[in-house]
Amino acid sequence: MEGYHMRKTEREITDPGEVKDIIKNGKYVILSMVKGSEPYVVTLSYGYDQERSALYFHTASEGLKLDIIGSNNKVCGTVIDDLGYVHGECSHGYRSVVLYGVVKEIDDLSEKKHGMMMMFKHLEKVPDEMRERFLSSDPSYSKFKVLRMDISRVTGKKSG
Repeated sequence: MEGYHMRKTEREITDPGEVKDIIKNGKYVILSMVKGSEPYVVTLSYGYDQERSALYFHTASEGLKLDIIGSNNKVCGTVIDDLGYVHGECSHGYRSVVLYGVVKEIDDLSEKKHGMMMMFKHLEKVPDEMRERFLSSDPSYSKFKVLRMDISRVTGKKSG
């Protein structure tokens, strides 16, 4: 929420490099959205396009997520770098970022290909092999939707 400040400022991550590191090394984002007064949260794997400051997702061609985004494309998500529970300290080590932005459905085939490649590069050890295996022809891209979250603001926090 714009205008709110982190209470424990010593835990705030202000280094843009550390923020990008958390996003680059994360494997999933917990994405929240709202339709009317109904909240909805979904966990999605993603591909991070650092240059565009965007996350790419793939999803089924229809469903609740797309319905909600169609009525309100403002979203908020979090990526967590879980460093584990600290036994005997009643504490948990973590670094996390909260991402604010808008989600858009991608119709352009070349950007769909780009978005899926961003996901493969982010998640797979051999991204080209996965692309060839699952998306070897243009018609294969019509079987699903690709979404792009344009990140407008990021905050970060870590345990002490």
